[in-house]
Amino acid sequence: MRFIIQKFGGTSLVTQELRELVANKIIAAVDEGFSPVVVVSAIGRAGEPYATDTLLNFALSINRDIPPREMDMLMSCGEIISGVAMANTLQRMGHQAVLLTGAQAGIITDDNFNDARIIRVEPQNVIKHVEQGKIVIVTGFQGICQGGDITTLGRGGSDTTASALGVALNAEYIDIYTDVEGIMTADPRIVEDARILDSVTYNEICQLAHEGAKVIHPRAVEIAMQKNIPLRVRSTFLDSPGTLVTSHHGVYGTIDITRDRLACGVTHIAGVTQLKIIAKDIAVEDPALRIFRALALADISIDFINVSPELIMLTVKDEVAKKAVDVLENLSVFPQVKPNCAKVSTVGAGMTGVPGVMASIIQALTEEGVEILQSSDSHTTIWVLVEKENMKKAIRALHRKFKLGQRE
Repeated sequence: MRFIIQKFGGTSLVTQELRELVANKIIAAVDEGFSPVVVVSAIGRAGEPYATDTLLNFALSINRDIPPREMDMLMSCGEIISGVAMANTLQRMGHQAVLLTGAQAGIITDDNFNDARIIRVEPQNVIKHVEQGKIVIVTGFQGICQGGDITTLGRGGSDTTASALGVALNAEYIDIYTDVEGIMTADPRIVEDARILDSVTYNEICQLAHEGAKVIHPRAVEIAMQKNIPLRVRSTFLDSPGTLVTSHHGVYGTIDITRDRLACGVTHIAGVTQLKIIAKDIAVEDPALRIFRALALADISIDFINVSPELIMLTVKDEVAKKAVDVLENLSVFPQVKPNCAKVSTVGAGMTGVPGVMASIIQALTEEGVEILQSSDSHTTIWVLVEKENMKKAIRALHRKFKLGQRE
């Protein structure tokens, strides 16, 4: 069997007209000789009747203190509704289809309710139905823990379901259908000449996703990468090929993604606060250890960390900045606080080992009068922290500097 995983987001399933469009893409895969396994998200977004947030808000209106186990049972309902609608659409169009919940599809997770991790996939039930000539629809975002309780997989959970099934079934492709045409070089609302990327590496898309791009969840990419299964990010509404995600050795048709490019995209995270701690102002012993341990115990996520004998710098989300400052002041550590910052990331596997990339970034930002508050780098990414008011200017300058608007 030639398996292909097709995942459809909630905006692709809102109306019967859209569901028929989705069904046609599924049927086209059958006509191409594939055995499609279709993963669906809940229908629509917050405020629409069957969206997960709508169901959750209904329960919260009764009691704000919902136990995590019961919350997962509730949040799993949205995908079941969309799955039934999608299976019925295919049946009406003359194709046998069966709906499986995450548990019925063999998605086994830990018991971390609301943000469970997949431990393994037991796909025998999926294979059985495919062998019977049925199109299998699987509810995304959910599984079952070893104790038998329903669990949900957290943000991006349907993408994760699709990748886990793709690996378990050794699929030829994992197609992530969404309401955009593919992965873009930057946010088109900020950069007018942002364009669709033909292809990116797994590492590049992981960095883009971690640093603000919201087209696919990085956990899904990391799972697909284990077996080097190509991901394709495509539009439900168009027939274009979208963006191929594969290894740095991959070739797709005539497109060689080892071609000579330094950067593939510029992305951003707004709404962060910088905390700067001067070493001479610290009166506690083992300051770095005590600072980071205290923030961890307070369940405060930190980012953009620079530690040196003279200085400790880190960022937190704006909404937890006051809590973080209170934690530090309880240690007699009094940070310099700079709110309303933004993290701007230049991502590209081609940067590794290439001299002058940081110089190009500094030049581009200096020419636009953008001050760099902090910086860091990895093999595939260079991050800079800027004031939020300079974020869009910085993104445009870097996009222009690395000629990301030009076709390769």
